Amino acid sequence: MPRTLRRSTPRRGSGDRAATFGEGPATPAVCLFGVAAAHRNLGVGALRAAAAAELIKREPDCRLTVFDEGWGQRAGEVLVAGRWVPIELCGVRNSRRLHRRESYLNMRLSAALGGLGNPGLARIDAADAVFDISGGDSFSDLYGEHRFHTVAWPKRLAVLRRRPLVLLPQTYGPFRSPKLRAQAAGLLRAAAMAWARDADSYQAMLELLGDDADPARHRLGVDVAFALEPREPDEALRDLLVEWFAGAPGPVAGINISGLLTRPAHAAGFGLAADGGRVLLRLGERLLAESDARLLIVPHVHTPGEADDDVAAARWLADALAARHPDRVLRLPAGLDQHQTKWAIARTDWFCGARMHATIAALSSTVPSAVLAYSDKARGVFAGVGQQGHVADARRLGDTEVDELLWSSWTGRARARAELTARVPEMLRRAGEQMDEILTCVRGEAAAPPRQRAVS
Repeated sequence: MPRTLRRSTPRRGSGDRAATFGEGPATPAVCLFGVAAAHRNLGVGALRAAAAAELIKREPDCRLTVFDEGWGQRAGEVLVAGRWVPIELCGVRNSRRLHRRESYLNMRLSAALGGLGNPGLARIDAADAVFDISGGDSFSDLYGEHRFHTVAWPKRLAVLRRRPLVLLPQTYGPFRSPKLRAQAAGLLRAAAMAWARDADSYQAMLELLGDDADPARHRLGVDVAFALEPREPDEALRDLLVEWFAGAPGPVAGINISGLLTRPAHAAGFGLAADGGRVLLRLGERLLAESDARLLIVPHVHTPGEADDDVAAARWLADALAARHPDRVLRLPAGLDQHQTKWAIARTDWFCGARMHATIAALSSTVPSAVLAYSDKARGVFAGVGQQGHVADARRLGDTEVDELLWSSWTGRARARAELTARVPEMLRRAGEQMDEILTCVRGEAAAPPRQRAVS
């Protein structure tokens, strides 16, 4: 295991980097951005939890600050090898309310005026590295210009304050706007290290960088959520789920339905040819009619009252399927965290998800899986474990074609499990090795003289 980082304390607000590791008693400090919605989106929660845990396993004394959607500075915790470890939380928002210290605009103005005691900026200034993950797939203008600027802000602040910026494994693009594409390329060039989470994303990164691509800094990795640790739900729910899973001899199929795919406005925005809600309803009905499977319906995004809420969509799907087969359908309760949800998903015999990180919870547990995709991001991740044939692209396939692909995935689950059993250990090994390489890079950055990185 790499040696533990030790650092000298930098001058807060100066923009100067810590001189070197090993000069003084202070513990290493890291900021983590891009995981703000972790309490609502279990995919983002998985990224936050896994990235933090992989770091703390290697640097137990690390002072980790996770930037989230809360207010002010607070205490938090992260699960590491079965125990809860304290971390620090700091609120940050892309808000026009300049008076709020959590506003990126306030942080940028404070930086121009010497710091002004802004707590978030002080955390960046005191950091040995700024880790950023853009929610996994938001370093793009696919979700609109506001979302792009939200994920670009911390990257710009890290570069402005001359802190080593590490882009953890994520997706790059697509970009419709030449202006935003140029800005993204500038931030990639300025990063101390940037990782793509699959081969398709890596190719997109190389295209963004052009002749500036550097194999030492711009790397192919794996989604950090592969390393997410499962944990049991609280005792009463655990016992209920264990009893239900063991309650009949047949297999259990898990279905994750996304609120994004069940509303016409979202479907039109993504250019979908297939109706996601209708396809998953038909899949459930066919599983109940033509097999002895029971169904576990799994929400993965909990945003009550909002258009992308999975809980409402899961309730609709479960109620529709349970109308004729009440004993064979169970909806996983909302309120479970990403670790507990992975624990439940890992107990299914096959899983079909519309949220990519729900399927990563399955794949990383060697559960045969299919994904109902609405963008390019899923294909690369599935290809990494040899499962690209289980990607049903709802933009290119109609309902009937998606139906048949998902059914073929279900009937071919034994072969898929064998493939995953052979491939997933390698993915887990790479997830650990990439954090080792990231920390080696950070040590080198700390020992090198500061340099200005221009951002176009």
